[in-house]
Amino acid sequence: MRASLTMAERKTGLGLSAALALMGLAMAAAARQGPMAVHGVMALALGLVLVFRLGASLYEDPVPAPGRERRYDDAPTRFGIVMTLVWAMIGMGAGVWVAALLYWPEATPLWPATSFGRLRPVHTTGVIFGFGGNALIATSFHVLQRTSRARLADALSPWVVLIGFNLFCAWAVTGYLMGSTQSKEYAEAEWYADLWLVAVWLVYFALYIRTLARRAEPHIYVANWYYMAFILVVAILHIVNNIALPVSLAGARSFPVWSGVQDAMIQWWYGHNAVAFFLTAGFLGMLYYFLPVRSGRPIWSYRLSILSFWGIVFFYIWVGSHHLHYTALPYWVQTLGMTFSVMLLVPSWASAGNAIATLNGAWHKVRDDATLRFMFVAAVFYGLSTFEGSFLAIRPVNSLSHYTDWTVGHVHSGTLGWVAMIIFGAIYTLVPQLSGRDTMAWPRAIEWHFWLAVTGTLVYVVSMWNAGITQGLMWRAYDDSGALSYSFLQSVQAMAPYYLLRAIGGAMFLTGAVICTLNCRATMRAAPAGAGARDRPLALQPAE
Repeated sequence: MRASLTMAERKTGLGLSAALALMGLAMAAAARQGPMAVHGVMALALGLVLVFRLGASLYEDPVPAPGRERRYDDAPTRFGIVMTLVWAMIGMGAGVWVAALLYWPEATPLWPATSFGRLRPVHTTGVIFGFGGNALIATSFHVLQRTSRARLADALSPWVVLIGFNLFCAWAVTGYLMGSTQSKEYAEAEWYADLWLVAVWLVYFALYIRTLARRAEPHIYVANWYYMAFILVVAILHIVNNIALPVSLAGARSFPVWSGVQDAMIQWWYGHNAVAFFLTAGFLGMLYYFLPVRSGRPIWSYRLSILSFWGIVFFYIWVGSHHLHYTALPYWVQTLGMTFSVMLLVPSWASAGNAIATLNGAWHKVRDDATLRFMFVAAVFYGLSTFEGSFLAIRPVNSLSHYTDWTVGHVHSGTLGWVAMIIFGAIYTLVPQLSGRDTMAWPRAIEWHFWLAVTGTLVYVVSMWNAGITQGLMWRAYDDSGALSYSFLQSVQAMAPYYLLRAIGGAMFLTGAVICTLNCRATMRAAPAGAGARDRPLALQPAE
């Protein structure tokens, strides 16, 4: 990091690091105990480490060589990929743990932090924000530079974004383990962490816009439209859903300004659009760049990619209310969400079909290249998941699926089959390039990872589909006298084999992710001297 910063940027970074340390000290001193105090100490420690590292660089490290503006800045991307893999181990490891606890609940240690209720948000935050968020940030920096033929607007802001975002993730998961939560799905972090993320996200958005403004390529490639939608709309969602009043500035507790049915509507407007713009729009940007690059084929229809972008952006924002069928939410709002959910299938399948059609003429590469196969499977699962999502939003279907493990299967067909697969495809494309190599250190391990990931996903998703449909049918079964045929306990007992299969499928997927992490580590360690500066000059031809 330090070698890429000018002397002015190092001094600015030193000031920001000192401010972070002072903020952490103030948090710890004000709270004295509890999660906020622990998080203050974490911020203080991080700030001091950065102060010493940047302070030393003022005297020890040489300033960047002349001509820096004519080279891409890939150090943030490299760090982001490392953090992506670190959070994959944390988030997926916690997921396998809680899946195992559902089959062996007696295995829960006698320690509050290991209870299901505290570990489950560690899993969701670790996977969605830690694993997915770092992948989005890292790849967005890479794609933005290559498609704009411009270096990032400055060298300090990417590090502010990455370090600040990972501090937020660390605050969130450690807070959950200590029992600190807002109890909002995908938004459990407390008020001070939410404010911190807003500040970091504003830096991210400003950096992206500033870099686009100085581009050498007149055209803004479609991937950048998806990344910009992801950055902008996620900021709006986060701010509106997390407006809260702290009980005390010296404590972590707060209460939301929304109440009753308004709180439920705002939460699922946020929750489903987190899926839309965090887990869909951003990763479609990833797909639209890395799939053509890896396959050596242009997008089948560029015009269709633009049309599907505007369809997704417009339709998705209305569909959150389908999570609240058969509740106190006004019936017309439920119907609105259901209607737009069905309409959403058109732009979603347009994107999936566009990606698959792009591979026409390159199917031999899909057969031989496991990295490209990851991307192909991601596009297939994206199409399947979006169809299932529209189907489950229909009110009569939802009456069977809601509150069952069918929803869990649907969510994981998207996160494992779509999100994780495209991330791994992008990582296997980027890591050799950033390491100055033609291939990964262990090419055969990519095949092992692919089949473990696909098999684990299918075992997980199919078991949850069966579990959910079984639950729904048992809950609505009546005998001749009009009484329920099964007790709730009987429906829980019927889940045992499916929960075992879920744990096995998750363990297989985690094993593949471990192989990927070790493979990336070996590739980076085997990078030839000077690889960090290799193959990185700004291209003097049309954007990559």
